[in-house]
Amino acid sequence: MPMNLRPSRPSEPSGSEPSVNTFQVDLRGLVDLLSHHLYSSPRVYVRELLQNAVDAVTARLAHDPAAPTGIRLTATGDAVVMEDTGIGLTSEEVHTLLATIGRSSKRDALDSARQEFLGQFGIGLLACFVVARQIRVVSRSARKPEEPPVEWLASDDGSYTVRTLPHDARPEPGTTVRLEPRPGAEEWTDPRRVAELARDFGSLLPHEVTFTGPDATDRPLTERPAVWDRAYPTPTARRVALAGHCARVFGFTPLDSIDLDLPVAGVRGVAYVLPSATSPASRAAHRVYLKGMLLTDRADNLLPDWAFFVRVVLDTDTLRPTASRENLYDDETLAAVRDALGVRIRAWLAELAAGDPDRLAAFLTVHHLGVKSMARHDAELFSLMLPWLPFETSDGRVTLDEFVRAHPQVHFTRTVEEFRQVSPIAAAHGLGIVNGGYTYDADLIALLPQVREGVTVSELDAGAVTAHLDPVEPQQELALAGFLATARARLDALGCDVAVRAFQPVTVPALYLDDREARHERDRAAAEEGADSLWSDILGALRGSAPRSRLVLNHNNPLVRRIAAISDAELAGTAVESLYGQALLMAQRPLRPADTSLLNRAFLGLLEWATHPTTTPARGTQEGDK
Repeated sequence: MPMNLRPSRPSEPSGSEPSVNTFQVDLRGLVDLLSHHLYSSPRVYVRELLQNAVDAVTARLAHDPAAPTGIRLTATGDAVVMEDTGIGLTSEEVHTLLATIGRSSKRDALDSARQEFLGQFGIGLLACFVVARQIRVVSRSARKPEEPPVEWLASDDGSYTVRTLPHDARPEPGTTVRLEPRPGAEEWTDPRRVAELARDFGSLLPHEVTFTGPDATDRPLTERPAVWDRAYPTPTARRVALAGHCARVFGFTPLDSIDLDLPVAGVRGVAYVLPSATSPASRAAHRVYLKGMLLTDRADNLLPDWAFFVRVVLDTDTLRPTASRENLYDDETLAAVRDALGVRIRAWLAELAAGDPDRLAAFLTVHHLGVKSMARHDAELFSLMLPWLPFETSDGRVTLDEFVRAHPQVHFTRTVEEFRQVSPIAAAHGLGIVNGGYTYDADLIALLPQVREGVTVSELDAGAVTAHLDPVEPQQELALAGFLATARARLDALGCDVAVRAFQPVTVPALYLDDREARHERDRAAAEEGADSLWSDILGALRGSAPRSRLVLNHNNPLVRRIAAISDAELAGTAVESLYGQALLMAQRPLRPADTSLLNRAFLGLLEWATHPTTTPARGTQEGDK
């Protein structure tokens, strides 16, 4: 009795009545589609065999709660055989269900118990053709036990036969499926590979599954209950068992484990905390079972993005699989479960903070980045974590909770380079600065006033730093008036002011300071210089009253005092340009063409003066402009 392989020719219409036709299916083309485009690997055929057997047993239990529940998988190398004591099929059902793609006994019968079934798409045994040359099904119905068993024999060329067998061919209800491998598929039907795949897919199935290999030894494949649901004599014994499970499944020993128990959502499992830091951008690989059957070990849409520091194993009976049953369908139910799992992980952090600070500190040492990411959107969690989250500050690496007790007025930098330039000076003068240049830190610092009363936060600017540095004596500043006028004139074209302060450490001769507005103005001016007339006019119209950058000379530094005492204005100006270039490099600011030209000119000018000390270095010489 052949399956239809090609489209049928439409019958001639009668009068104005349209002809009615049915779609036909090319089995070989459909198998190719399944193996190359729907399923990620031929390995899924083992899952399909297990799924059909478990669903058949589930259906029989709904019909007869006292029925046996045995499932046996056998692999000899020449064939793979799945045998169950399930509901079975009648001859009519074999014709209707096994040979009609898209039909399912689970859809058409026992619909009230449908939520207990694993299969949802009616593909059934068709997937087995990705490795099988021939499929033989012998089945006897438990609903009509008086009927004889029936055999369905199908080949990968699209043909099948159905015949009834003597009663003794299968005395009890149930189904036996036998696959003969196609040439080239021996890899997937090797007994050791079959046992490995069956254990991987079916270790949590609700019915016991036994595997028999060529040595005729029976081995159980199921391990119920799941490791997270078992009873243990002590909490320590449970932690050890979970750690061993994590090592087997994911290949690492977890830093800790988090129970994931959401009865309302039909989810039960465990999250394992990674023992080493990982990138937030790395794709997670969570392991998800659907009603005890492994759905995927690469689920990447199960948790919120911020929870990248855990790997999850869970079993669910509510989430929907995709058509290939190899991932989760991203719908409203999954979104709700994802949020609930995030809440559970957050609650675990709160529990550690309240009752186990040592474990929390160990966790944050590795995964503070993930907690910071989470705390950006959760002020309550941020407040809870303040005593534990480390930040780089002018007082050293401390928590913000400690820092704000000493510095209610918090300044922060946007870049690591800016922080490293000013932090030694700020620490010496009592100015509290936090490095906001690391991932998420600036966002969290901005949240401080929401969780700590009396705390103010502002981005560091040149004026704030200068105001905290010690002013020089009025008579000394008056004596420096001529030198400062020369210095300001030299740096005016670069958009930089000059000030003199006394600060520590003495070894720093000059400090280059700017803020975000000043940097924007520098970038705008640089773009204006290189633009055509149209864009130059547009950029010129954007010129505002942004604060200028500032070169702060350290009057405590002996070199600065000697430069200030130079009577030759040209030489003093060249020395100031050198101090400007050195401070700019120390601040790790990008050099504009004008800055590079200044550095070259100052360097060559000082060399000229050093080799001809009686000759004043000339500005704007050909060598100096190189």
